[in-house]
Amino acid sequence: MDACELAYGTFFLLQIITGVSGNVFLLLVYTHEVSTAHQLNPPDLILAHLALANTMALLSRGIPDILSAWGLRNFLDDFGCKILLYIYRVARGLAICTTCLLSVFQAIIIRPGTSWWSGVKAQLPKCILPSCIFSWSLNLLFDITAPMFVIGLSNSTSINRAILLKYCSSISISAGTILVNAVVLSLRDLFFVGLMSVASVYMVLVLYRHHRQVRHLHGPDRSLRVMPEARAAKRVIAQVTLYILFYGRDTITLSVLLNMKENSPLVLISNNIMAFTFSTVSPFLIILSSRRMKVFWKRDSHSPTWHPSLES
Repeated sequence: MDACELAYGTFFLLQIITGVSGNVFLLLVYTHEVSTAHQLNPPDLILAHLALANTMALLSRGIPDILSAWGLRNFLDDFGCKILLYIYRVARGLAICTTCLLSVFQAIIIRPGTSWWSGVKAQLPKCILPSCIFSWSLNLLFDITAPMFVIGLSNSTSINRAILLKYCSSISISAGTILVNAVVLSLRDLFFVGLMSVASVYMVLVLYRHHRQVRHLHGPDRSLRVMPEARAAKRVIAQVTLYILFYGRDTITLSVLLNMKENSPLVLISNNIMAFTFSTVSPFLIILSSRRMKVFWKRDSHSPTWHPSLES
């Protein structure tokens, strides 16, 4: 193992530890909410679900990548490769579905009220848990093909570049099967990315329009930033923007790698590192932008009341 691999493995280890620590902290906060309030507020349930998905992605893919970077290769058999890749793919799908749910939830919350939308907002919390269950079912089904085509290196004569892993390989499959699988997964991702993008643009427009109305009616001293809904919406917009940026980067980098005659070690290493950036940064974005998180260890254990925003 050369110095480059050692440095890469060490940096990767620090990234995984940081990301897992942040996401586990969020899960502990929400576990505390359940133990004290005996329920989890709807927006908290979405954030807890996102933290769980991030943790699954970091552990299932991060640990094998670290071991591989430190020189280990044949440490996974067929079953190990299948189950870890399946967990990672499902966790990745859960992250995109939950981020989408987060943006749609907040877009509905900040929408100007009408009699019909007031009824929708009142029923919205009841839809959160079924939506999370649906996202699990959807991704478990969509990614069922992932373990079917992967095997351990001990049963393979060469590494298939299609999965870009040093510790697993994939069996030979037809070009048509690869194309159908790629199209189905891409359509799923594009649907949720598109939906969260529309919801985020809508929130930006609502916030901008409301900001202009507030300044016109109350003068420049009245800031929209004091509104809990606005703070929550801005945090959600930041989460969505972060996800879309890294999703776009991941798509472009993967396309480059798959079309290169030979894998570039530098591009491959940067792709592996950047693949976990959203899962690593996301919990700290929530923690740093939430006043409740900052005072979590100082607050008493009284039951919090739910406010119709993610700043509860």
